[in-house]
Amino acid sequence: MFKLVVGILKGVILGSALGYGAFALRDATGFDSPWLTYGVIGALVGLAVGRPIWSLLRDKNATAWISILKAAVGFGIGCGLYAIIARAWNPAALLIGGYDIFTWPVTLGGAIGAVYGGFVELDDAIGDDKKPASAPAAQPTPAKKPPQKPSAKA
Repeated sequence: MFKLVVGILKGVILGSALGYGAFALRDATGFDSPWLTYGVIGALVGLAVGRPIWSLLRDKNATAWISILKAAVGFGIGCGLYAIIARAWNPAALLIGGYDIFTWPVTLGGAIGAVYGGFVELDDAIGDDKKPASAPAAQPTPAKKPPQKPSAKA
């Protein structure tokens, strides 16, 4: 349960920060690409949440391909969640502070980051609580006696 909350919080922070960056970029330059914005949010949440890429690079027994795969899947999930909300569901405008929370990149990016961050953190936490079982005490094996030659009776 704790790992789930941590993943949700990491996702909200990353998603909201990147969403605010996209919002500021749109205000400054007019560039607006929500598909790219929410895809990048999903990808960066995949890289940073769960077992992040820097911990996998330091671990000699792990591979960095896990994080790269989580990022690629995260890009698709970010775009897919945006498609569900903006195109399929298309909710009525809910204005808070003059911004629609379903279309403002800060809130929608935080929500998408929270959903995927919670999923990734929970997925990576499965099996972490198992402590490696100590090896049972080795029983000394009895020494094998060399085969004896049969004695010849004459």
